[in-house]
Amino acid sequence: MWMWDRWARGGLLALSVVLALSLLYILVTRSESRPRAHLDSSEPLEAADAGIQNFRFVQSESGAVKWEVLARQARLFEGENRARLEDVHVSLFGPRGWELRVAGDEGAIDTAKKDFFLTKTTGLIAVELESGYTIYTNHLQWSEEQKVIRTNDPVTISGHGLHVTGQGLLGKIDQEEFQVLQDVHVELVQ
Repeated sequence: MWMWDRWARGGLLALSVVLALSLLYILVTRSESRPRAHLDSSEPLEAADAGIQNFRFVQSESGAVKWEVLARQARLFEGENRARLEDVHVSLFGPRGWELRVAGDEGAIDTAKKDFFLTKTTGLIAVELESGYTIYTNHLQWSEEQKVIRTNDPVTISGHGLHVTGQGLLGKIDQEEFQVLQDVHVELVQ
């Protein structure tokens, strides 16, 4: 009887470990993709290397402005190559002028890589495209190296008689191509 009891306890322990690992995997892979380290509003102002009112950060290429980030306030963390932003407005420019405009309540920019992250504390971000479409989502990331905007959150795209909803977005600004990644629903509206 003692051997059977030992086997049963071992089996239950192994089953518990498997279930715990499965739960951990689900929590990690299904959790919201918002990088919390970038938006830790508990960071005291004193922890920042500098605080700037009316912050402006511009990325240019061959003398032409590619994108511009404006913020009412920024906290700079030079050792981390990071700026934490409040009341943020971003414009991306192409050969014909502005191509994308977006505003958010909070954001962060990697001053070395030139990547940025944008979110709203209430409501949705409205990404206005020069082409007449508007994209709504919870938060947005820009990768300078890949020249793409992305989110893994729910998205809605409206304009020109279309209403598209789905999960996740990958937008290639240079190619003017936007892809809803999963669970896509398209509705024609008048």
